[in-house]
Amino acid sequence: MSKITLDHVSYVYSKGTPYEQKALDDVSLSIRDHCITGIIGHTGSGKSTMMQLLNGLAAPTSGKVLLDGYDVNTTFEDLFAQWKSLPKYENLSKSAAKKAIKKDIKDFRRRLCFRVGLVMQYPEYQLFEETVYKDIAFGPQNMGLSEEEIRERVMEAAAFSGVEPEWMEKSPFDLSGGQKRRVALAGVIAMRPEVLVLDEPGAGLDPRGRNSIFEKIVHYQKTTGSTVLIVSHSMEDMARLCDDVVVLYRAKIVKQGSGREVFSHADELSKIGLDIPQITRLLQMLKEKGMPISDDIYTVDEAVAALKQIL
Repeated sequence: MSKITLDHVSYVYSKGTPYEQKALDDVSLSIRDHCITGIIGHTGSGKSTMMQLLNGLAAPTSGKVLLDGYDVNTTFEDLFAQWKSLPKYENLSKSAAKKAIKKDIKDFRRRLCFRVGLVMQYPEYQLFEETVYKDIAFGPQNMGLSEEEIRERVMEAAAFSGVEPEWMEKSPFDLSGGQKRRVALAGVIAMRPEVLVLDEPGAGLDPRGRNSIFEKIVHYQKTTGSTVLIVSHSMEDMARLCDDVVVLYRAKIVKQGSGREVFSHADELSKIGLDIPQITRLLQMLKEKGMPISDDIYTVDEAVAALKQIL
């Protein structure tokens, strides 16, 4: 079973008002475990909304978001209505079942934010403490860890994310945009989530900064075996980094598969307004001029190898 599954999920903003807008429309998706999955689509396609649903920050209008097969938005009323048919509660009295269900839902919701870590597109939205150290430590503190364990996780996450030691006693709001992004990433990684969700992690960074942050994300995935989801407008980054790619268009999934499978349909991606990797565009032009080039090359390294063979 996939750790993260969306089952016929729809999400409507401002439902029942003149401003009603459907952000996701009957989306079903299983995210492959222990891989990096890229979510791509133009602005307004539903990417960020999908990310917010994964850790319960928002609840779908209809359908289910499942973590290990468990609906992350299950309510007390949902479970209590069927408690006599659930093995865990069926032998309890009504009052005991009510108490147990309330505790289990509270515990699940508490663990959910530790298990599925979300780094927002604008890191200042999730930075709030007096110092960088306190901000990174906030998650581990709420996990009930000892001070020694908290400090160990803070320093480990800071080193991993490129947070400099001299930033630790500064206010996170005195940092640059790129530095804030590193602190936000460290704060999530300090909780050691099973699923790491990143919404435009390279936004606003120069090429060197973007490459650095993505290298750290890939290293994190490989060393921890976690599941990583990345939203990005950069097709080059998605082609280079992701094992799987999901394409959203007008609130629906229009294509999904391995990076090779998705980016081999460059013409279809262009028709729905998405840029394709620049190297793919270049190879298409060379193919049109008669060079025998495969349609499924989408990274610079593969292009170099193919062109060397031809030349």
